[in-house]
Amino acid sequence: MLHLSVAALTGLVFLTPLVAAQDPALDNAWNLWCNTHSKVYAKGEEGHRRSLWESNLEKIEQHNREAAQGKHTYRLAMNRFGDWTDEEFKQKMTGFRFNQTRQCNDNAAIFRKLSERQSPDFVDWRTKGYVTPVKDQGHCGSCWAFSATGALEALHFKKTKRLVSLSEQNLVDCSRNGGNEGCHGGLPSNAFEYVQQNGINSECTYPYEAKTGTCRFNGWDRAATCKGHRKIPPGNEKVLEKVVAFVGPVSVGVNTFDFQFYHDGIYNHCQCGDHLDHAMLAVGYGFERRGGQRLVDYWILKNSWGLAWGIHGYMKMQKGVNRCGIAEQASYPF
Repeated sequence: MLHLSVAALTGLVFLTPLVAAQDPALDNAWNLWCNTHSKVYAKGEEGHRRSLWESNLEKIEQHNREAAQGKHTYRLAMNRFGDWTDEEFKQKMTGFRFNQTRQCNDNAAIFRKLSERQSPDFVDWRTKGYVTPVKDQGHCGSCWAFSATGALEALHFKKTKRLVSLSEQNLVDCSRNGGNEGCHGGLPSNAFEYVQQNGINSECTYPYEAKTGTCRFNGWDRAATCKGHRKIPPGNEKVLEKVVAFVGPVSVGVNTFDFQFYHDGIYNHCQCGDHLDHAMLAVGYGFERRGGQRLVDYWILKNSWGLAWGIHGYMKMQKGVNRCGIAEQASYPF
């Protein structure tokens, strides 16, 4: 029988939509979770969603028991995605359009120059004022737009020392001619090309709506722009490290295997592959030390699923093994 604390409910993966007998011992926990996340179901739907929630809860608790035994370096927690299957989660909360064409990079000289510099052990651009607060994409596959604005916000701060929240909705509505598909997915690199040609409005001027709409870009009220963008050589995590260390935050594509209930710790699932389906923002890196010994290097990744997911909206991911394909399609504006 499962037992769940109130604290775990407000923060706490089995992904197969099983329809099973409900555990009456979980009635209070279920009702609290529904109230916490304002869940209201159509007639006949609640039983199915309750079964999914119980299955997800069982996997979360099993994973965390194993983590307590040292079998995992990260923990899971129940959250607002608790009544979804993995397929529903990916459909609603991702949106990176994986580009399988591995193009030659014409910035090799720049990257060689960066590689000659000694990287610091720790980098966190949040502490230097480059990063806006965590945002929430809602049920819209616009992660690519949030990743792009994050990199553009950092670039704008670097140039002006002013941190301005830029408009994801501007990109969602207006960059479709450049290959993006609004809430149906896109690429940060396509967004950078749009901003290079047009500029971008601020969040205040063009607020987020979590749906694809008609382009309302105001060319007279540009909040930021860029000269172009550069792509990290595919799979080269060393170059990614140098760029994050000496240039600033970088847009990255990742595979979201077992991300749904990530809560804290260093994510290192060995089954996380390189079929990219989600965009995040690499804002730094570091390493974990125990007993004076360096154990695990990690990336610091900003997400766009709100503050209640992960470490207040962030994730630590194992660094040095191209985990989840993080270096396969990374790019940044300049």
